Amino acid sequence: MEDILAITFLFGGGAVFLLSISPVGRAIADRIRKGAPGLPPQELERMREVQAALYDEVETLRNEVAELREQVDFTERMLAKQRTEGNLLGDGGTNAR
Repeated sequence: MEDILAITFLFGGGAVFLLSISPVGRAIADRIRKGAPGLPPQELERMREVQAALYDEVETLRNEVAELREQVDFTERMLAKQRTEGNLLGDGGTNAR
C-alpha cells in the first residue's frame, strides 16, 4: 500500500511540476494572481435580470409540481377507495352461474 502511495506522489508531483513550468501552468497562475476579468456593468445587470427571471420560473415550476403532487395523491386515494368499496360489495354476481 505504501509503495502505491509513494509512486502516486512521485508521478503526481512530477506532473504538477511540469504543469507549473508550462505555458498553461503560467496562464493558470496569472489568472489566480489577477483574478477573473471584470464584466461591463451592463452585462452584470443583464445577467442579474436573467438570474432573477430564472429564479421566478423555478419557483413557479415548484408550485406547479406541488399542485400536481396533490392531485395525484387525491386521485390515488379515490382509486384505492373505489377498489376497497368494490371488494366489499363483491363482484355483483358476475361470476355466479
